[in-house]
Amino acid sequence: MACIDGLSGFAEAIHAAYPQTSVQLCIVHLVRAALRYVSSEDSRAVTTNLKKIYQSATLVEAEQALEDSAQAWDAKYPTIAKMWRAKWTDIITIFDFPTPIRRAIYTTNAIESVNSVIRKFTRNRKIYPNEESALKIVYMAIHEASKRWTVPIRHWKQALNHFAILYEGRMPDQASN
Repeated sequence: MACIDGLSGFAEAIHAAYPQTSVQLCIVHLVRAALRYVSSEDSRAVTTNLKKIYQSATLVEAEQALEDSAQAWDAKYPTIAKMWRAKWTDIITIFDFPTPIRRAIYTTNAIESVNSVIRKFTRNRKIYPNEESALKIVYMAIHEASKRWTVPIRHWKQALNHFAILYEGRMPDQASN
């Protein structure tokens, strides 16, 4: 499972390198990208419509929710539905999984968290004497941030059970710790 933030062509590169990988675009990034085109007074209503898409029980319900959202907002914000339809094949991967895995996919964004920590540590340091010094800063940022990573992912044990069944033989033994 790879959670990526919608970089154009990135999903194809992942599929080429790792054919068994399921690619799921980051829902948070998709919603944020959609909200770039929305006025502040409409953002809550648009977000509610988009939530109906990715929290649908089935793919058929999600497709209907996308159509409903498009009907509601295309006149004012046609870019939103167009954007979601263009990325639809890498959005609907979420419906290949049972509910516990879906929750783990769309409620966590560990990569975004790590990137945020690294940005915070590197924000005021624009020039590094060498590559090793830059790597040391990144290491230090991750090391400091990991001290705060004490809250377990909600419903992780349920998701882990499903991952172990779906990806039997592909998960390392230490994943259950």
